[in-house]
Amino acid sequence: MKKLIDFIKEAEEKKVAIGHFNVSDIVGLKAVFAAARELNVPVIIGVSEGEWDFIGVRQIVALVKSLREEYGYPIFLNADHTHSLEKLKEAIEAGFDAVMFDNSQLSLEGNIKKTKEVVEYVKNFNPEILVEAELGNIKGSSTILLTSDVDNIKEGDLTKPNEAEQFIKETGVDLFAPAVGNIHGLIINGNPKLDIGRIKEIRKFAGIPLVLHGGSGIKDEDFSAAINAGISVIHINTELRVAWRKGMEAALAQNPEEIVPYKILPKAVEEIEKVVEARLRLFNKI
Repeated sequence: MKKLIDFIKEAEEKKVAIGHFNVSDIVGLKAVFAAARELNVPVIIGVSEGEWDFIGVRQIVALVKSLREEYGYPIFLNADHTHSLEKLKEAIEAGFDAVMFDNSQLSLEGNIKKTKEVVEYVKNFNPEILVEAELGNIKGSSTILLTSDVDNIKEGDLTKPNEAEQFIKETGVDLFAPAVGNIHGLIINGNPKLDIGRIKEIRKFAGIPLVLHGGSGIKDEDFSAAINAGISVIHINTELRVAWRKGMEAALAQNPEEIVPYKILPKAVEEIEKVVEARLRLFNKI
């Protein structure tokens, strides 16, 4: 099977994007995998530090690996938003395919210094593990947000193309996540608007594939424009959490006396799968 970086570069050439979906349990994993298999497209499973602490760092590796091996399927695992070398080591030693090291709260110089150290460590451990980093201030968290959170995005929060070029050259990262008007979380009544021109310029300066974080709630037309401008991987999390909650509530409302988990949870799988399939169709132009 081809490596993850090969699938990402192939997506870039085709002007499509690989979907990256965070999961917190086997319900989410089942749903994401089912949707990807239905459409026959590669997919990345993401887990944050909190998510892999809950599932188990070696357990999520084993689950993803078992699906890849049993079905011969291009499903990969990314450690999303690791903030320390200690947690990053935990992920790569467990067998993750990629790691996202986030020191974006630091100055440009501080971020470069820390990220460069991480890249050297990871590549010495296993050169095939991809390293992604973020530059700029992508606000929010994977929750329901207020419209004011979008209004609070300032010009100074966004990634400057020349600084992106410097960062990538000095750190040697494989993938780059810019701040281009995106925000972590889901805003019910006010989607963030992406700076498509900035994405195009950053990709020209970057020379490596770009990753869009905070995909939940972004308009379809903005996704399509972002992909055409140079985005090759798109992260979705909060939309899946909302779908999980919707499915659970529906199942319990329909069967208020039910206590058997495997009779309740399929509704959550179903709702998440709907969201993932719709996103994958859009990202892959299916």
